[in-house]
Amino acid sequence: MLTVYTFGDSILDCGWYNDHRVHPGALLVQNDDALFPEFRDRDLVSCGPARLEHRATDGATVADLPRQGRGVKPDGDAVALLTVGGNDLLSGLLTDNGRGVAAFAAALDAFLRSLPIRPVLIGNVYDPTFGDDTLNFLGVDPALQRTNHRRVNDVLAEAATRYGSLVDLHAHFLTGDPSWYTRTIEPSLRGASEIRRCFLPHLLPEHQDR
Repeated sequence: MLTVYTFGDSILDCGWYNDHRVHPGALLVQNDDALFPEFRDRDLVSCGPARLEHRATDGATVADLPRQGRGVKPDGDAVALLTVGGNDLLSGLLTDNGRGVAAFAAALDAFLRSLPIRPVLIGNVYDPTFGDDTLNFLGVDPALQRTNHRRVNDVLAEAATRYGSLVDLHAHFLTGDPSWYTRTIEPSLRGASEIRRCFLPHLLPEHQDR
């Protein structure tokens, strides 16, 4: 039995933002064929026994990860999915002078070192403005925002090289459209499936995107 653990924020805990209460971890374990016929048989249960332990929580920052990881004791095969950093940026790192991102990196590394699961598939932070500064909704200098967004994603990429693999949500979501979001920054139903699309090849390499 493979257990898929989710940790982090609303990128993985986005079921609150669609009428079907769908989130990426659940779709990875077992697709909803009625909603997403494209992904029929492209899920973990199609390959063998699998279950989800969903610990990610909407609004979480890096400081919440130790609580989410408390009591984790994998019994058998396991993989962890992690998305974090977006709320840290919104909470102050967008205007950071350097120390905040360094503290974020240290807290992230401490959590990953203590987590008894390998591999960890780490999703980076997407950009709901699609790289268009005219869509800036925060009132912060766009150049500073993008610099610190990139620094946080660099931290996540570096951690992924040591603990698992990077899932490049940022690059994929730049190819999307506003229907992938709701409430400006949250994944919509379509967004939840697109997040699943990004993680899927890391879990089932034979199911590369078609």
